[in-house]
Amino acid sequence: MRVLFITSNKGKVKEAKTYLSPLGVKVLQRQIDYPEIQANTLEEVVGFGVMWLKDYLDEPFFIDDSGLFIEALNGFPGVYSAYIYKTLGNEGILKLMNEVKNRRAYFKSVIGYYDGRIHIFTGITRGHIINEKRGKYGFGFDPIFLPENSKKTFAEMQTEEKNRISHRGRALAEFARWLKENFKKE
Repeated sequence: MRVLFITSNKGKVKEAKTYLSPLGVKVLQRQIDYPEIQANTLEEVVGFGVMWLKDYLDEPFFIDDSGLFIEALNGFPGVYSAYIYKTLGNEGILKLMNEVKNRRAYFKSVIGYYDGRIHIFTGITRGHIINEKRGKYGFGFDPIFLPENSKKTFAEMQTEEKNRISHRGRALAEFARWLKENFKKE
């Protein structure tokens, strides 16, 4: 099976390929600019993106939107995570969290798959924001996020290890289960 992953993020593509390739799913990256609406939830952002893209593509595709939600900052940066990462980076978040005791946070990933109908898959990983960046792998806020029951940040994990516990890995697992149950070989 062949499916397009609409993203410019090579890290996300690597994670998706590592997870879906063993299932016989060929993931092909396509970079197509599409509008990302300002909304309250990742599901709304992904739903809008899929509905916009469906008129431009003639084969199955998926998109992903993810966010870091920090409890002490009332869920910020949340749906604005990509923008905040580009403007403030990890250093900016660490500065905002300086002297904050409640460092609980979670990452959420929403995958929108389109095959003539839209299908939504989600994954969440809870953890907390550490005091300094650690690790050389991953991307985005991975160096400052420590998942629950882990001694390693996402940026200290290889892709396979991260996929087992990450928000995107969990969303990909849901997506893979659905593909296995619903994909009919021709």
